[in-house]
Amino acid sequence: MLALLLALPLTATQAATSSSQATTAPAQSTPGPDPELHDTHPMPMPANSSLPTLWIVGDSTVRNGHGDGANGQWGWGDVIAPYFDTSRINVVNRAIGGRSSRTYITEGRWQTVLDMMHRGDFVLVQFGHNDSGPLDDAARARGTLRGTGDQTQEVENPVLKRHETVHTYGWYMRQYIEQARAKGATVIVCTLIPRMIWKDGHIERSGADSYGGWAREIAAQEHAPVVDLNEIIARQYDAMGPTETLLMFGDPHTHTSLIGAQINAMSVVMGMKLLSPDPLATYLSPAADKVPATMPAAKP
Repeated sequence: MLALLLALPLTATQAATSSSQATTAPAQSTPGPDPELHDTHPMPMPANSSLPTLWIVGDSTVRNGHGDGANGQWGWGDVIAPYFDTSRINVVNRAIGGRSSRTYITEGRWQTVLDMMHRGDFVLVQFGHNDSGPLDDAARARGTLRGTGDQTQEVENPVLKRHETVHTYGWYMRQYIEQARAKGATVIVCTLIPRMIWKDGHIERSGADSYGGWAREIAAQEHAPVVDLNEIIARQYDAMGPTETLLMFGDPHTHTSLIGAQINAMSVVMGMKLLSPDPLATYLSPAADKVPATMPAAKP
């Protein structure tokens, strides 16, 4: 995959402008003591309202900072647009750093996407990296309950300054699927990208009793397509080994470098090609033709 990536026309310039066919909206602001919650950078909008839109929602592993690599870190949503024919579909990366499946909803960001969504649109959704945090800390209050059930916990949210009923990760993921479907959109669930944590010569996976497994479970329950990004990428890191995998990251273990984000974006396309059928197949660009439609081999 790394050799294939180097052969593709995905330069840093294209990465920085991968959402260039999307315009930007006025800045949004969210109250809270954490500086990351005072989000003042503009968010992209569909460039052509007559076209269907691929909406991408998630956290900083999907859109890092302003989406321009200013800190040497990139999300896969920052660099995925070249794999799509943007004369036929808008690609709009609305992911934002620091958010969980819960706070992307409670801050009103998901509702903003829903309000712009039309029948025939598509949604790629990836959460999980931030869902294990505290439920009601003064800095972020972004955690979710573990699992996929209907359990709840009442909290006083010190960030949003209101009472809140907190649900499970699976409950929130189900909201994305059901609410987008109600608008006539097709949702593709992505499991969270793996961290660079090695165990017994393999990258640590997000298993059945964690966010990757719960994302797969909810997708199966809702009969929604799922791209197992966690496993697809982890297999590639296993094959690379620890030294080469270091090049994929812009920090110790979570946020990717430009080349790491490009590997992950290509892995999203690979995962979509593995779907039967691939809902976005007719919108792929010639660059996507070079991405294999086979799962990377598992390392023994």
